Amino acid sequence: MTKLDELKRHLKPGHAYRRADLARWSKSVDRHLRQLVEQGVLRKLSGGLYVFPKETAFGPAPASDKDVVGAFLKDDRFLLASPNAYNSLGLGTTQLYDKTVVYNHKRHGDFQLGSRKFAFRVKPRFPKNLTKEFLLVDLVNNLDQLAEAKDEVLKRVTERVAASNSPRLRRAVRDYGSERTKQLFRRTLEPAGLHHAA
Repeated sequence: MTKLDELKRHLKPGHAYRRADLARWSKSVDRHLRQLVEQGVLRKLSGGLYVFPKETAFGPAPASDKDVVGAFLKDDRFLLASPNAYNSLGLGTTQLYDKTVVYNHKRHGDFQLGSRKFAFRVKPRFPKNLTKEFLLVDLVNNLDQLAEAKDEVLKRVTERVAASNSPRLRRAVRDYGSERTKQLFRRTLEPAGLHHAA
């Protein structure tokens, strides 16, 4: 068995790898990476980041966004979000966006990883999973970046907040809202005691 074959044995279909990950199993990692890319075994996503596509009945499937981002950050503490998720809130937002937002503790900036665009945003706190409450707060945090009629969206948000009066929403505002977002929600939720929680 060649050294290249030994390296291949460590690869798992559908996983993303950094050059440093593969250097553990190869003393000639750059040469081996070049060979694996030429053979179509690995696909290069960006500088030092590769994916081993999973073969399916429809051809090679890319690694999941979660796997790619985890390898890129060398960290599993992040949250994948997208402005498209706001459309699930029923607030009249319908625009579609071609980027995924990555809330994390390490990297800030826009990166193209393979064919996908990721907007990395450093945040001190974010939940482990997307919730409707977090999405509502996140929408107001990012209102200036939406392609929608902002006044209309804000009016619907205010109506929704006033009707929901949810303790979970108050916690999400306190934990994840910008100062401007907290002020807006405070006015709407004041009878529910947000001004004590925020």
